Amino acid sequence: SRALSTSAIAALSTLQLAVIVTDQFSAFSARQIAALTTKQISILTTEQLASLTTEQIVAIETADLVALTTGQIVSLTTAQISALTTEQIISLTTAQIIALTTEQLASLTTGQIVAIETEDLAALTTAQISALSTELLASLTTSQIGALTTEQIAAFATDQLSAISR
Repeated sequence: SRALSTSAIAALSTLQLAVIVTDQFSAFSARQIAALTTKQISILTTEQLASLTTEQIVAIETADLVALTTGQIVSLTTAQISALTTEQIISLTTAQIIALTTEQLASLTTGQIVAIETEDLAALTTAQISALSTELLASLTTSQIGALTTEQIAAFATDQLSAISR
């Protein structure tokens, strides 16, 4: 797979891409992953996505990342999620953000959490929002804290409340 040029990668049909096993797929370089089209990214299996390294995940263009289904987003490992750039986090749709598991949300960095739009934070379930560490909560902007719902705030533990009332 390393022998394939980026133009050859971009020319792969969805049928050809679908038969590439995870071992072969995870051997693609970051440049080869970046060469995949939005349509190609959107048809990747959850196994193919989960096999990607953090370097490969970061190489996915923001427009391509938005094409992932919520099922594909959920298949990403916590290491892959925490490797996403702030631009990639900003590009995620509300549906993709609220599809994140509590483990995926807990793996976010402080830079990533502040990149989440206020409407997306307000759409998280109480279980999701209460999974955030005090460090993550303390990094929320005033606008983000203001967007939290009463139900979300009520779900916080005492130390989490202290973190947001700085």
